[in-house]
Amino acid sequence: MIVLLGVLVVILGFATRRNPLLVVGVAGIATGLLAKLSPQEILAAFGNGFASSRSVTIFVITLPVIGLLERHGLQEQARTLIGRLGKLTTGRFLALYLLLRQLTAALGLTSIGGPAQSVRPMVAPMAEGAAERRHGPLPERVRERVRSYSASADTVGLFFGEDCFLAIGSILLITGFVNTTYHTHLEPLQLALWAIPTAVCAFLIHGFRLLRLDRSLDHDFAASGGRTAAEGSRTAEEAK
Repeated sequence: MIVLLGVLVVILGFATRRNPLLVVGVAGIATGLLAKLSPQEILAAFGNGFASSRSVTIFVITLPVIGLLERHGLQEQARTLIGRLGKLTTGRFLALYLLLRQLTAALGLTSIGGPAQSVRPMVAPMAEGAAERRHGPLPERVRERVRSYSASADTVGLFFGEDCFLAIGSILLITGFVNTTYHTHLEPLQLALWAIPTAVCAFLIHGFRLLRLDRSLDHDFAASGGRTAAEGSRTAEEAK
């Protein structure tokens, strides 16, 4: 139980807003020392962990590529594309993206989207473009709201879609823990099948919220238009 004090180091480090890399490193060293590992064994554990999860550092390559694409007009092209699809509103577009994200995640393609790879450079600008085509220039508050709905479509689609894939880490972790702790024989296929109704419910609920966004934007702009017209008439009367 004493080795769990490393978790306390993580909690204290994050609570005091220290550098996350430094906090995790110190917690790992503390846990190794409490487990009576030698410095060589602790260093070997760090090396093995880095080698087995080196795909995490793929952002070092992807972020500069995305930055170059944005610099050369990726967001503008996304807005132009959505402008050609007259019947595709903000809510409908995000609902379609939610469906696409869930289906691809259910097939194991979890890295095909994400906040950095797709939401910021493409999905959010296209959602904003659809709203601008319908309502004109967006206030900053409305723009941030559209961006938050874009991020939520990606997150909900991934979270509830990936559990339908047999070889995803969460499914394997659950089956391994249950089989080891309770001495049962739970198959990943059983969990994946039970995850399908949950994914369908998540799509219906969040898809309804995304479609309702169109009505909410219409109401907000209608109210702001009415206030603007009233203020204009009041200003004209005062001028007289």
